[in-house]
Amino acid sequence: MALTIEEFLAQQEERDLLRFSTAGSVDDGKSTLIGRLLYDCKSVYEDQLRSVENSRINRSTGPIDFSLLTDGLRAEREQGITIDVAYRYFATPKRKFIIADTPGHEQYTRNMATGASTASLAIILIDARKGLLPQSRRHTYISSLLGIPYVAVAINKMDLVDHSEQVYHDIQAQFYAFAHKLNFKGIAIFPVSALNGDNIAKPSTQMPWYNGPTLLEHLENVPVAAADSSEDVRLPVQYVIRPDLDFRGFAGQLASGLVRPGDTLMALPSGRTSQVKRIATFDGDLDTAFPPQSVCITLADEIDISRGDMLVSPSRMPHVSRRLEAMVVWMNQQPLDPARPYLIKHTTQQVGASVNRILYRVNVNSLEHEPAAQLELNEIGALALETTKPLFYDAYRRNRHTGAIILIDPITNATLAAGMILERERPQTTAAHPGKLHLQFATGRLTPAERYARMGHLPVTIWLTSRADLAWLLERRLFDRGCAVQALADELESHLLPEMARLLNTAGLIAICSVASDDADERAQARQLLGSRSLIEYAPSDLPPDDEKAVQQILADLDGRGVFLPGDFTSGEGI
Repeated sequence: MALTIEEFLAQQEERDLLRFSTAGSVDDGKSTLIGRLLYDCKSVYEDQLRSVENSRINRSTGPIDFSLLTDGLRAEREQGITIDVAYRYFATPKRKFIIADTPGHEQYTRNMATGASTASLAIILIDARKGLLPQSRRHTYISSLLGIPYVAVAINKMDLVDHSEQVYHDIQAQFYAFAHKLNFKGIAIFPVSALNGDNIAKPSTQMPWYNGPTLLEHLENVPVAAADSSEDVRLPVQYVIRPDLDFRGFAGQLASGLVRPGDTLMALPSGRTSQVKRIATFDGDLDTAFPPQSVCITLADEIDISRGDMLVSPSRMPHVSRRLEAMVVWMNQQPLDPARPYLIKHTTQQVGASVNRILYRVNVNSLEHEPAAQLELNEIGALALETTKPLFYDAYRRNRHTGAIILIDPITNATLAAGMILERERPQTTAAHPGKLHLQFATGRLTPAERYARMGHLPVTIWLTSRADLAWLLERRLFDRGCAVQALADELESHLLPEMARLLNTAGLIAICSVASDDADERAQARQLLGSRSLIEYAPSDLPPDDEKAVQQILADLDGRGVFLPGDFTSGEGI
């Protein structure tokens, strides 16, 4: 019985969608494999097929050059390589697919990272004659960084190695040895010939020793990552809609979580909360919003919110910090220079940033971490970054939307790197200081603005050298003024003071560190951990020898820096 058009469309809507990308070294046959998939699934238009058949550029020894079904740029057809990312759509009775055919050439690694950023599966092509090449390793590692859960390895051109079972098992062992250190949920490896169609959509008669599924069967059955509907509500505000005095809505694409009218949301960075009044869309109000819907939310209370702010669930907040660590793929001919200023694009805001240090560069062949003074084009490394204003972020592996960043050149506006924010590492000792811990901790789910309003002052660290008595007197004066303050003085364990001060600052307190002598390493560590805005340093020559006068000077400096919230702290005014 024939289906009506409505029944057919309903069936199409019920089928799930798999986004996948192809990657590998140049000339491994990625475009040919995708063209073969489209051809075997009857997803090529007749006029397009005729155009390819009649093309003057036909490099294939088969009936047609399948790569021309995806390589659409003239430069691609002339050079025989993929340059830009080509997106193609096809469907089978079981599932719908969107393919990102990404470049294999090292020069275009940045395009590969872009095309794979939304994929749930990556197909890694390996030439059976060449084995696992560095570029294939690089693409596999980038796929892992991008949080792609599943990888399918297509060992292509098996017809050129006489369909050798030994070649297949050797490359399989090479790949498993490399990929077992990466965080893939599933790895499947297929011996294929994209040109002849072996094990692509139909089982191969040339390789009877292989009894696994075809590549297409695997694509039809691999689990599809569901849209993030976790409890971590993240709505970056893209635009404030105010058509008249009676409507004020905050528009954006819901990155994660479910939102319903009546839910309590917190606005960052202000820290104020309110209830969702309406979820407005072009087609009318919604009872529930889920990712990746674009919605306009109205709140019960008037809250000052603008582009770049974020609405979140108060009980499950993102990190709110100016400091973060991220793994980046460098995408520019000009190397990374830690001394230069940069811009960071994160969700809907763009802020100034600096590179505090390059933590390491990744050797894509061994996955070892190597020291580096800069990152060159297509190199991958971890950076410690500091922004001019707080970002509201999650680790990339928890949330792709709030864990992704882009580094931008502030002068040319060119994209320099794509980055994935890292989870915080466990405390570890260093060879230089075997007894010293670099403490790592979650920054909490209270915003700096909330702590500022409660404490009445910004969290800063005052660093004093050879003035222990001054530290105690300054602590008393600040405490009497209504500040939350703690003095730290330790001659024997002074190397721990920067770590302890950071803990106090994170809790919103003013820390006073008194050290017996000026140690350049300790001072450098304090600058690195606390940042130039939070650390206020005084050498003995910077202050009057009289402690009372020195206290008055420091208090005046704090006032001038805007550390104190306006008002009389002792009476509670201004808090």
